Amino acid sequence: MVGQAPGRKVHESGIPFADASGDRLRDWMGIGREAFRDPTCLAILPMGFCYPGTGSSGDLPPRPECAPTWRRKVLDQLEDVQLTLVIGKYAQQFHLPDAGRSVTETVKSWKDHWPLVVPMPHPSPRNNTWLKKNAWFEEDLVPELRQKVATILWGST
Repeated sequence: MVGQAPGRKVHESGIPFADASGDRLRDWMGIGREAFRDPTCLAILPMGFCYPGTGSSGDLPPRPECAPTWRRKVLDQLEDVQLTLVIGKYAQQFHLPDAGRSVTETVKSWKDHWPLVVPMPHPSPRNNTWLKKNAWFEEDLVPELRQKVATILWGST
């Protein structure tokens, strides 16, 4: 799973997605905290490892030197990656540079990347309006994602 950068609370706790965003993300994936925190099931790799600070409309983008410095080195260490969730604009720009000009366009094109990659909006409560405007995400993509995750983790079909 590739995301953006930790928010302030997550930066302070050192536990990724230990907030309302994580609750929503786990729900979208159809898994509990135990599987989510199991490193044999899931790897969480943000675009930046530190909280970048607050801007005028939320958190600042991940620091620009982070991804070019270490991202490829870390990704090359991962084995048997069966699914990559690409969460939010900054992760999508890095991992899917040709996908779309906006998060909405990129997420709408999810079938173009399926079954190995799933572009997703950030699960933050700040995106409640986006989710209401784009009900297709939870109606169409989320059930497919839950089934795919269950198949990978538990062999369910």
